[in-house]
Amino acid sequence: MALDKHGIAKRIAQELRDGYYVNLGIGIPTLVANYIPAGINVELQSENGLLGMGPFPTEDEIDPDLINAGKQTVTTLPGSSLFNSAESFGMIRGEHIDLTILGAMEVSERGDIANWKIPGKMVKGMGGAMDLVASAKNIIVAMQHTSRDGHSKLLPVCSLPLTGIKCVKKIVTDLAVLEVTAQGFVLRERAPGVTVEQIQVATAGKLVVEGDIPEIKI
Repeated sequence: MALDKHGIAKRIAQELRDGYYVNLGIGIPTLVANYIPAGINVELQSENGLLGMGPFPTEDEIDPDLINAGKQTVTTLPGSSLFNSAESFGMIRGEHIDLTILGAMEVSERGDIANWKIPGKMVKGMGGAMDLVASAKNIIVAMQHTSRDGHSKLLPVCSLPLTGIKCVKKIVTDLAVLEVTAQGFVLRERAPGVTVEQIQVATAGKLVVEGDIPEIKI
C-alpha cells in the first residue's frame, strides 16, 4: 500500500546524517522533525529565523509566538537560536545548509523542480525556495507521485514555472524512492505492496529499473 505523508517523512528521516544542518520546507517536509533517528544529532533551520528546531509541540507546549516558515507552531531544542531573516538567508546563500527537504508540484527527469506557482490559482509567493534550491548541497523532494486527478508529477519536462534547474538529487513519494541521474529517475525502493509496474504507470518521465527493487523499510 502507498505511504501516507508520515511514512514519506519517516523514510526521508533515514537520509539524515549526524551533524547535518537541515532546512525543512512547508508541508510534508516539516514532519521529518518528528522522526529523527535515535543517535542522530542534526540542526533544523527554519528560514524565518530559527536554528535548533525541535519536533511539533504537544498541546501544553504550544507557544503561538514560536513558528516555522509555514506558520506552524514548533518547539526549540537546548542551544537553539533566533535571528532575523537576513541572517537566515545568509546561512542559506552562504551554502551552510547540508540538506534541504522540499515539497514539489512537479519534478523533471533531469532534476528540475516546480514548487511555487500554479497558473490561475492564488499562491502567497515563492518564499525562500529559489534561494534554497540554488544554494543547498543536497535536495530531497517529498511529494505525492501523482496529482489528485491521477496525472504523474514526475515528468520528462516540468509544465509549471520552475523553481530550480537540475538540483533535485532524490525523491520520496507515496509509491517509491527515486534517485535523479543523467539517465532519468532510477527506482531504488518501492512502497510496501506497490509493484514496479504500478510505479512505471504512474511515472511519465523516464524510469530506470535495475534488478530487484526492495520495499521501503520504515
